[in-house]
Amino acid sequence: MAGNYIVRFGVTRTVAEFSFKGPEDIRRNDQVLIRSERGVEWGEVLCEATDRTREYMGSTEQAGRILRQVDDEAHRRLDEVHLKQREIFIQSQVMIRERNMQMQLVDVELIFGGERVIFYYLAEQRVDFRELVKALAGKFKARVEMKQIGVRDEAKLLADFGDCGKPVCCNTHLREMPPVSMKMAKLQKATLDPNKISGRCGRLKCCLRYEYDTYEDYKRELPNVGSTVVTKAGQGRVFAQEILAKKVLVDFEGGRRMIVDLAEIVTVISKKPGGGNNDRPADHRGNPDVDLSNN
Repeated sequence: MAGNYIVRFGVTRTVAEFSFKGPEDIRRNDQVLIRSERGVEWGEVLCEATDRTREYMGSTEQAGRILRQVDDEAHRRLDEVHLKQREIFIQSQVMIRERNMQMQLVDVELIFGGERVIFYYLAEQRVDFRELVKALAGKFKARVEMKQIGVRDEAKLLADFGDCGKPVCCNTHLREMPPVSMKMAKLQKATLDPNKISGRCGRLKCCLRYEYDTYEDYKRELPNVGSTVVTKAGQGRVFAQEILAKKVLVDFEGGRRMIVDLAEIVTVISKKPGGGNNDRPADHRGNPDVDLSNN
C-alpha cells in the first residue's frame, strides 16, 4: 500500500524514512529493496512513518524510496553479495599490506545493487589512501568509499553478545551512542572494576546511561549524606542513601542506625552540599574520582 515507512538498512543499521507507491501491502519486518543515495540496498521495514516517528528521528526528509518487496531471486542475490564481500575483504587486506599502510580494515559493505563498496577501517593517524582507492575501484569495478571509524563503531559492526547474554545494544536498537562517564557507575553503585563495566568496545558500557537520569532525579529528592535530619524516630545524621528505594541510612544518638523512608523524614536541619557519593568507605582500586569518559 502506498505511503511512507521507516526502514533500517546497511551494516551500520541506519534508520530513515522511505516512500512507497506499489500496490502490495507493506508490514513491519518485511524485507524490501530500497533506493538510497548509495544505490539499491536491502532493508527491513520497522513501521509506518508518522509525525511521531519524524519527531523522534529529528528529521522530516525522505532518504529514498522502496522499490519492492524481496523475492526468492533477491535472496539468492543477497547470498552472492555476502560471498563477494568476503572475497573483497580478503583481497583488500592483501592490497593494504602490499602498500604497508598503517590502517586496519574492519569490515566491507558491498551495496546490494553493486554500485558501491564501503570500506570501514581503524587508523591512529591520517591515512593517504588515494592510490589505494584507485586500485580498489579498478579491481572491483565499483565506486569506493573509505570510512574511518572508532572502537565503538567497530563493536557496532562486529560484536555479537554482551556480558548480559543478549545481543549488544549498539548492534541492535541504539541509533546513537551517548557519552558514558565513571560518575554514572559510581552513582548507581556499580563495581568500578574496568573489566566488569567495560563493553565489547573496551569503553564503559552504554547501559550505564539508561537509568542514570532516574538515579539523578531520585537523588535530588533525598537529603545529602552528612545532613542532619529529623525523622519520626528522632534526630540523626544521614550516613548513606538507597537511591532507588528512596530511603536513607540514618545514624541516631547512642549509635543506633536505621533505614528511614523519605516519607518519614520530617525536616532537614542542615544540609551538607555535594553529598551522595560519600555514603560508604571507598574500596575502589585506584582513584574513584577519576572521570573516565566513554567518548
